[in-house]
Amino acid sequence: MIRNSNIAVFAAILSMICVQGGASFAKQLFPVIGPIATTTLRIGLAAILLYLINRPKIFTFNKQQWLYCGIYGVGIAVMNLIFYMAIQRIPLGLGVTIEFVGPLFLAFALSRKWLDILWASLALTGILLIVPWQSNGIDLLGLGLALLAGAFWAVYILMGAKLSKIMDGRQAVTTGMIIATVFILPFAFWDGSIMNLNLGLFGKGLLVAILSSALPFSLDMFALGKMPAKTFSVLASLQPAFGAISGLLILGEFLSFSQWLSVFCVVLASIGTTVFNNKSNKAV
Repeated sequence: MIRNSNIAVFAAILSMICVQGGASFAKQLFPVIGPIATTTLRIGLAAILLYLINRPKIFTFNKQQWLYCGIYGVGIAVMNLIFYMAIQRIPLGLGVTIEFVGPLFLAFALSRKWLDILWASLALTGILLIVPWQSNGIDLLGLGLALLAGAFWAVYILMGAKLSKIMDGRQAVTTGMIIATVFILPFAFWDGSIMNLNLGLFGKGLLVAILSSALPFSLDMFALGKMPAKTFSVLASLQPAFGAISGLLILGEFLSFSQWLSVFCVVLASIGTTVFNNKSNKAV
C-alpha cells in the first residue's frame, strides 16, 4: 500500500513538471495565435493522441459516466482557456500560485484532521504573500482570471476523483478531452487566430499538447485513483514552484523575494501533507 502511495505521489509530481513546462512553451505561442487558439491546439491534439492510443469504448458508457465525463471535459476546457488568458497578462509563477486557491479551498472543505488545516493554512499564507496588494504594476484582470481558473481546477480534481472510481482512467481522460475539444472549438473559430497556424507553430502546439494535456492528465487520473482528493489538492501546491522555475528558465520571468517566499510556503505545505499522509497509511 505504501508503494502504491509513493508511485501516486511520483505520478502527480511528474504531471506538474510536464504541465508547467508545457505552459511555458504555450506562452511563447501567445504573441502569434493568442491564448484561445493555443488552448484549442493543446486540447485538440491531445484528444487525438489519446484517442489513437486508448480507443475509448464510448458506446458502452452509462448515463452517470457520460455526465461525469461531460463535467470533467468542460472543466478541462474552461480551466485551461481562462488560465492561458491569465498568464498572457501576468508571470507564469504568479498565475499558478493564484490559481492554486481552487485546490486550496478544496483541501479546506475536505479536511477532517487538524494537520490538514495546518498545511492548508501554510499554503494560504503563501498565497497571501504573493498577491500584490498595492498592485505594483501587476495586471489585476490577470489575477482575477487566475483565481477563476482555480475554481475550475477544483472541479477538475473532484470529477477526476469520481471518474477514477467508476471507470477506467484512460477511457475517462480520453473521453473528457474529446468533450473539451468539442466545447472549445466554437471559441477558436470565433477568435479566428487559429487560421494563422503554420508547420512550425503546429509542431510547438503538438509539444504543448503532449506536455500539458495528454501525459499529465493521464498521470493525474492514475494518482487520483490511488490517493484522496484532499491529499492531491494540497500536493498540487508544488505547482507554483514548478511554474516559477519553468517561467524563469524558459521565459526569463523573475519573481521578487516575497513571491519566492510564498512559493516556499506552499511547497512546505505540500511536503507536510504528503509525508504525514504516508505515515497515517503505514498500518494499512
